[in-house]
This record gives sequence, structure tokens and C-alpha cells, in this order.
Amino acid sequence: MSTAVFEPGPNVEAAGAVVTLDSAAALDPATAGAKAAALARSLRAGLPVLPGWVVTTSAFAGSLPVGAELRGAWAAATDHGRRPVVVRSSSTVEDSSTSSMAGMFTSVLDVLEWSAFREAVDTVLHSAKLVTAEPAPIAVLVQPQLAPTVGGVMFGVDPVTGRTDHVVVSASEAGPAAVVGGTVDGSRYVLSRRRMVDGPEGGPLSSDSLRQLRALAHRAERVFGGPQDIEWAFGADGHLWLLQSRPVTAIGSRVGKGPTLGPGPVAETFPEPLSPLEEDLWVEPLRDGLRAALALAGTTKRRRLAESPVVTTVAGRVAADLDLLLGNEGPTSLWQQLDPRPPMRRLVAAWRVGRLRSALPALAADLVAKVDGDLLAVGAVQSLSDRELLGVLGRSRQGLTALHGYEVLLGWLVTPDAVPTGTAASVALRAVAAGRAEGLSDEELVLRHPSVLALVAPRIGATIVLPPAVDALIPGRADDEEPDRAAVLREALRLRARWLQELTARAAWELGGRLVARGAAASACDVRWLRMPELVEAVATGTIPADVPARAGDRAGAPLPARFRLTAAGTVAPAGRRPHSGRVRRHGRGGTGRAGAGTGAGGGRGSGPVHGGDGAPEAGAVLVVRTLDPDLAPLLPRLGGLVAETGSFLSHLAILAREFGVPTAVGVEDAVARFPAGSTVVVDGTTGEVTLVEGPERGAA
Repeated sequence: MSTAVFEPGPNVEAAGAVVTLDSAAALDPATAGAKAAALARSLRAGLPVLPGWVVTTSAFAGSLPVGAELRGAWAAATDHGRRPVVVRSSSTVEDSSTSSMAGMFTSVLDVLEWSAFREAVDTVLHSAKLVTAEPAPIAVLVQPQLAPTVGGVMFGVDPVTGRTDHVVVSASEAGPAAVVGGTVDGSRYVLSRRRMVDGPEGGPLSSDSLRQLRALAHRAERVFGGPQDIEWAFGADGHLWLLQSRPVTAIGSRVGKGPTLGPGPVAETFPEPLSPLEEDLWVEPLRDGLRAALALAGTTKRRRLAESPVVTTVAGRVAADLDLLLGNEGPTSLWQQLDPRPPMRRLVAAWRVGRLRSALPALAADLVAKVDGDLLAVGAVQSLSDRELLGVLGRSRQGLTALHGYEVLLGWLVTPDAVPTGTAASVALRAVAAGRAEGLSDEELVLRHPSVLALVAPRIGATIVLPPAVDALIPGRADDEEPDRAAVLREALRLRARWLQELTARAAWELGGRLVARGAAASACDVRWLRMPELVEAVATGTIPADVPARAGDRAGAPLPARFRLTAAGTVAPAGRRPHSGRVRRHGRGGTGRAGAGTGAGGGRGSGPVHGGDGAPEAGAVLVVRTLDPDLAPLLPRLGGLVAETGSFLSHLAILAREFGVPTAVGVEDAVARFPAGSTVVVDGTTGEVTLVEGPERGAA
């Protein structure tokens, strides 16, 4: 290899060709490069760093010197070629907070003779030219060659899950270079602050070694102000050495610290991503209504309620604060358990709910009558002026807030075993069956029987597509059954909310068509991607923002996890499972015995094969879904069971399933993955237990 770069450079001694790691100059990345500067900082903080020295960036401003200073440093480090050293890069552009450039620069091990040292430096410099498009200052780090008994890499945060309470270690007796270079897999350990969470039995690291590594990770994090990616090694004497420390630059799903969110309580109403205008028209009043209901009932601390998003959207997908709405606040401290104030708050809340219980039915009935009157007073949207259409959008949001608030309050009074009442969904199914028999179109069905809107999710668009005809008898209430008044009124409120959503959808679509007629928009669909203030401005000025057509791409994301938290950057981090409300069965009848439990939603107990594919399920099949979508309603009569990862026993689909006598379990974690198509399961609608009795590989019937 050529050594032309070793011609003596001018003024080398004045520039400071060599600095030791324990010197102040080595702390400057511009002088020593990022890698050496981090080691110098670690050494000064008392971390176990091997002694070493740096050929500084200034030494390479022209060419590498061969003066007495450099040769003397080499001679002292190698005992004139009798002790090997490691020659490593220390560029100013590696090991940064945004890019580590891990493995992109060359390191040379086991360097002894002066000529070999000069060649090693040349190799490092040559690799730097291949890595960086633009020339960047580089230094060269020289340290004693360590013969480790075991070594590897360690992350002060789980780089896959983003858990900051975990330290992840990869270790091998082949040493850190083999682990970093990928020539060996290494043994993987996951450590919490007090114990080993995961790791091999009889691996290369003892419990004491793991304790030392955990302590080193935490010390390095304190020194650098964040979790570090560390190369480490244990010497033959058992001493732990830090060989390199740099920021962790690539973390998968970072752990969020806010409330636990999930689509469960709202997935049935909004199963698909909403556009910005749909969010403004429908999600904001839902949030305001829920917040008002919780405040009125007094069941939640005011500060907790004020800090909660209650309902939010992620790329258009709607999610709710599960801790707040489902009462899953998590473990409490000893002081919180002894604090007398929470029981007093619950007593006050019970008193308030008791008063509401007597007053709510009359208030809800009055609200239903008022909304009906307001809806009848609105003429066809085509006949309204622009100003009147905007007024409809504003007033409807107020009405939706009231409807959602009363619906939640009434929902607390409905019990899981409430007598079937003939839900809006079942009424809608009967209307669809009758309309199909008469040959009515979907639009004619909506005009004649507006209850059919309970079967489709709200959307701003040109057409409504109703489900096909139902080929089974729609259940009704027996004459001797006393209807549950709270459930009846809750269904009435939900249906009125859907009607108001449809009114606003049609008013917005009409405004979109008028913007097209004025040349302000290319398509009526553009109105969906406006925010409400932008729509008001567009109606007034006849112009829309230029980027509106491109906004649709922001809503094409993956479905939300059943439980997640949001990070500071607004990304989704899946959260741990909540305690199941039903029993988990640990054995199956003649099969694998894998089981899951959620909340029983009624319908008794049944079994059948899990349906797969997009077509209609076979009679007696069990449908396993992520969310309870209104489109599923026509499939219920033929099902042998219904299992959903999210949802409530008060959802339309759950109530309708009870009416059909379909065993139903909701809130079953990871149901789609655990109960694949072709397997046979038993669904208990009382306990919420779902048991896999025969896997698909067994040829389930």
C-alpha cells in the first residue's frame, strides 16, 4: 500500500500533531474527532477508558508528519514495536446525534512496527475518502490492543421497542469487533434497572458482569445526557473497559408517556380515516360531548380531564383515551391507596350520577324531540344559500356535542344483560330488506327510511352504499319483554347523531360542488381536505390553498393498534395489554388450548371455524375482526360467533349480535393473530373467553 501521504507537512509541531486522551485538547471534536473526544469526555468523568492518544485533525491539514513527536508517541505506546495497538478513525462527522456512520470507517488491529503503523493510518484515511462525499477533518485514535475474554455492544435504550427502561446487550467471546462486524450473532440480553428481562441460560456473561454493564450504561447516559451505543470488553483480569460511546441514532417505536389510547370506543362510528373537514365537523363535537359528560358526572379528576385529549386523531384515524373512558388508570402508589379523597370523590360522583339517573331520561327525550324538529326545519341543501349551509355546519356541531354527551351518560345506565330493544341497526336491516324487495335504490332507501344510515359510517361524498339484502329473519323484541328505557333512548340519541353527521356531510358536499362551479376547486372531493376555517375562507373568496389536492396522501396509514401511546414526535408506540375482564382458558378441548379473553357482549356460547377471506362467511362461521364496523351488520344472522379486538358491549354491532343470539366477545387482545382463518374456536359471550380448540394446520372443520 502506498505511503505517499506520510511526507512531512509544514509547521506540524506548532499545529499540535499528537494529544493524549487525558488532555483538555482531546475534549474538542474539531481537534480530536468525535470518537476520541467522546472517549476523552468519558475518561474525565471517571468511566473505564483505555489510555490512548490522537493524531489530530490539524496534523492532516497538509500531510501526515513523521517528526519526533509522532514517532515518540508510537514508540511509547508499542514499546518500540513489542505491544500491539489499535488504529481507528475519529472523524468530525461520525458518532453524531443524527448519524453514527457505524462501521463505515476502517479500524486496523494488532499494529506493531512503525511501517505497519504508517500503513494503518493510510488505510484509515483512505476509508474516510470513500465514505464522505465532501472532505471532512479527520483524526486518528491510537489505543493499546486489548485481548478480551468477552465483548460486544450495548444500547442504553431498546432500539427496537424504544423502551428507555431497558438496556440491550449483545455479547460474544469472539470480542466486540466480531459483534460489530456481524461475523457472529452474539448472545442477546435485555436488562431492566433491577433484573434480566431476557437472556440465554449459560451465556457468556455472569450476573455480576451484567450488573457492571447496566451500571456503565446508566453512567454513560448521565455523562452524555442521553442513551448511548457502547462498545465494551472485559479484559483477562475481569476489568470492564468502555471502547466507544456514541448517541443512539436509530430507535424504532419510541415509548410514549401520555395516556393509553385506542380506537375501541370509537372504531364502530369511525372505522376508516377521516379527512380534515370530517375531523372538524365530527371529532371535535364528540370530544366536547365526552368531556362535558365526564365533568358533569364527576367521576374523573378535573386536572386529569383537562390534560386528556379524550378523543384524538392520528393521520385521520380516531382514537380515545382508554384510561379515561374505560377506567383503566393503572396501579396506584401506597399513598394514593391510603388517600381518603378518592373515596369521597366517588361518593360525590355516585350522588351526581344518582340524580342524573332520575333526570336523564326526560332530558334525553327532550333533546331527541328538539333535534327532530330542527332536522325537519332544514330544507334541501341544494336550496340553501352558502351562508345558510355554513350555518348548518356550525349549528350541527353544537347539536352533536349535546347528543354525544347525553349518549355517554345514558350508556352508564345500560347493563350488559339489558333486554333487547330493537336497535337502530336491526330496524335499519329490516328497512333494507323491505326496500330491496321493492327495488328501491340506496338513495331512495335513505329518503324513505333514514334509519338505514345506522349501517354505514359517516363520510363526505357523493353517494351512500348500503349493504345488500339480508337473507335471514331480523330479530325483534318479544311482547312479554319490558324494554330497557335507557337503552332505547341511547339508541335514539345515536341515530340522531348519525343523522346530523349526514346533514353536515351533504351540506359540505354541496359547498364543494359550488366551489367547482366557480373554478375554485377541481373536484368536489377537494372540500374534504379543507379545515373548517379554510372552507369559510374559500366560500368568501372563491379560492382554496394550492396544496389541498395533495393532502389526501397524509391519510393512507396503517390501522392503529388496539392500545398505544403517542411519542413527543406524534408517532404511535404500541402499549402493553390491560388486564382482561374475562377468564383466560389455559387448555383446549382436543386442541392447542391457546386462549384469549375480553369482555362478554352476550349471545350465549358457541363454536365454529374462523372465517377467512373477503367473501361472505359460511353459516356457523366465527368472524374475528379488529374493529366492529357497521358494514358487518348484514353478516350477523349467519355467524356462529363474533370476536373483536376493540369495542364495547354497548356498540351497535354488539347489541345487534345479542339480538341475533350470536356469541360475542369484544376487547380480545391480538385476536386476529391468535385465531387465524381455518382454526376452530369456542366463543363465550358471557365471560368473553375465546378458546382455540383446533388450529388451521389440523384441518379444522
